[in-house]
Amino acid sequence: MSLIPDLNWRYATKKYDTAKKVSQRQLDEILEAISLAPSGSGYQPYDVLVVTNPEVREKLRAAANNQSQVTEASHLLVFAAWDNITAEKLGKVFDNMALIRGKSDSLDERRKGAIAGFEAKSAEENFHFAAQQAFIGLGVGVSAAAALKVDATPMGGFDPKKFDEILGLKAKGLRSVVILPIGHRHADGDWLVNLKKVRRPKNEMFIEVA
Repeated sequence: MSLIPDLNWRYATKKYDTAKKVSQRQLDEILEAISLAPSGSGYQPYDVLVVTNPEVREKLRAAANNQSQVTEASHLLVFAAWDNITAEKLGKVFDNMALIRGKSDSLDERRKGAIAGFEAKSAEENFHFAAQQAFIGLGVGVSAAAALKVDATPMGGFDPKKFDEILGLKAKGLRSVVILPIGHRHADGDWLVNLKKVRRPKNEMFIEVA
C-alpha cells in the first residue's frame, strides 16, 4: 500500500522553503482530492479558499499567532464551513444532483427531507455539522499532498473571527474552521524534519469490539 510510506514521509512542517513553489498541477490534484472527499450525504457544506496574496497572508499571519507557515508556504488553504445549512444552499446541492443524475421523485423527497431536517436545528448545530465535513476534506487533502511529496501543515491556533473579517467570509455565509499551508520543507531550518514520528501504540489506540 503506497499510502503508508507517503504518510510516514509527511510531518507537520514547521518551516517552509520560500523559494520552492507548489506547481499548478500539484495544486489542482490536491484540490481535486479534496473535492472527492466524502461528506455527509454528499452535501460538501464548506468552501476552500486558496490564498496567495502576500498582503492578505501577512494580515492572516498576525491573526494566527504569527505562525510563519501562513506566509512562508507556497499556498495557504483556508477551509471555511457554511455558517448555516439553509434551504437555499441545499437547493443548489440538489439542483446539481438532478443535473448530473437526472431528476426523480425520490430525489425530490430527499430534498424535502433534508431541508426539513436542517431547518429543525439551530444555525450553530448546522455549522458544527458543516465544520466536521470540512475536517474530512482536510484529511484527504493532507494525504493527497503527501502522495505528491508536497508538505502540508494542518493548523488551528488562529482567530477565526479575524480570519473571517480579513477574508470577507461573513458576506459569503462562511466561517473559517481550519487552515492548511502547503509547500516544500526547508530541510536545514526545520527542527522537526529529522525527528522520528511518534504515534500511540496500535494495541492501545485500536479497540476491537467482536
